[in-house]
Amino acid sequence: MNRYNSKNQQPEKTAKKSPSQKSLKVMFADDEIHLQELIAAELPRMGHSVTVCPDGSTAVAAVEKDTFDCIIVDLDMPGLNGIDVIRRTKEISPTTEAIVLTGKGSTETAIDALRLGTFEYLQKPCKLIDLKSLLQRVALRRDLNNKIYALQLRLNRVEGEPTMIGNHRSMQRVKALIQKVAPTGSTVMVIGETGTGKELVARAVHDQSDRADKPFVAINCGALPENLIESELFGHRKGAFTGADEQRQGLFEVADGGTLFLDEIGELPRSTQSTLLRVLESGEIRRVGDNQPFKVDVRIVCATHRDLNKMVAEGEFRQDLMYRINTFEIHLPPLRDRIDDIAQLAHHLLGRHRPDSNPENSTLEEVFDASAIKLLQSHHWPGNIRELANVIEHASILCDGPPISAADLPQHFASATKSGISMAANGKSLREIEMATIHATLEKCNGNKTAAAQQLGISLKTLYNKLNSEVINKAA
Repeated sequence: MNRYNSKNQQPEKTAKKSPSQKSLKVMFADDEIHLQELIAAELPRMGHSVTVCPDGSTAVAAVEKDTFDCIIVDLDMPGLNGIDVIRRTKEISPTTEAIVLTGKGSTETAIDALRLGTFEYLQKPCKLIDLKSLLQRVALRRDLNNKIYALQLRLNRVEGEPTMIGNHRSMQRVKALIQKVAPTGSTVMVIGETGTGKELVARAVHDQSDRADKPFVAINCGALPENLIESELFGHRKGAFTGADEQRQGLFEVADGGTLFLDEIGELPRSTQSTLLRVLESGEIRRVGDNQPFKVDVRIVCATHRDLNKMVAEGEFRQDLMYRINTFEIHLPPLRDRIDDIAQLAHHLLGRHRPDSNPENSTLEEVFDASAIKLLQSHHWPGNIRELANVIEHASILCDGPPISAADLPQHFASATKSGISMAANGKSLREIEMATIHATLEKCNGNKTAAAQQLGISLKTLYNKLNSEVINKAA
């Protein structure tokens, strides 16, 4: 390479990477010793890590042992040639990009390489600056693929436009805190009951940051089997465990350059908490089955409905991890604490479920009558906004036309609301009103907890937690 261009090209000095410059994990295979030495010295100066192999067999052994973002291979090597190396690499890791380097301008071998999905074909001699530019293109393609995958995940999860509705002073404070913390790189902890919209806050933090054009990836830590959590977060190599039939990127890698939202982080098992702490402190992840870690640039936003301080005291959550993720707290109020926002939220949610009714261009009075609004504002809302969304969807289906009345609201909802009002009148606590609502719903569902959880707008796990908590409190 630069032995052919020594007059007009000086070796590059190690420079601090700009935010847009991405580090790649590269494998280089060529039987020419001077090229091995050159690449071993120059690629780290470009900001990349490199494994140098003297022949095709060594290169194949390297890709079977480790995972690379890109391989650069000479077509003409003793033993296994470059085509063999590319073919084996694509079998193991289809997302790894391949660059062919050769001194023989063979059209036939070039076509073979392109058929295998080779990223680029370079002839010797070539300049280091050309190789640097090519690796930058590889990094851009990797980022684009990650962003596309993240967008696919987000589309599968989307529940409407990420709009924060409400003018209550508690929500005004939430919006002000988001504006303060979003431009920073700080880790954010969103605390609130189930169904209050914690993911919406995380998206707002991402959208108002300088990472807004990068991936936003969300995962519910409580929804994954314990034996698959690390694979989901950090990825795995093909064959790393039973069922790992292909290599898979983890969500940390998919979110590289962007934001990773860890919802219900309090549900993480202790073993994964330790791994997560190491990742957050080092900025490095290692796929399950891989030997070498690699760097990722990810902003973390966490959320929980649980009391992490209590969990730390009971030995269920690592104290050092809590300190690491709890840099900046945002507390989301439950829906019952901002009753004035319910009418506006109901109006917005109706637009999601019945866009044909054109509620955005209609006044609140045109789409909800006074009896419906009064009943909505009287409810305790144990499932918060998620429960409200379910109630509005039910009413939008049952109602023949606007305005929606109290008769269009779910029957169990009206009964639970009346039960809650009665208890409130007798001086009962919010906790007792909430449990009364849950038991009323269970009674309407004939004890079917799955159906009751769906109607309440909470997860089945949350329902069990609330029922178990009630038993513990009574026993105490």
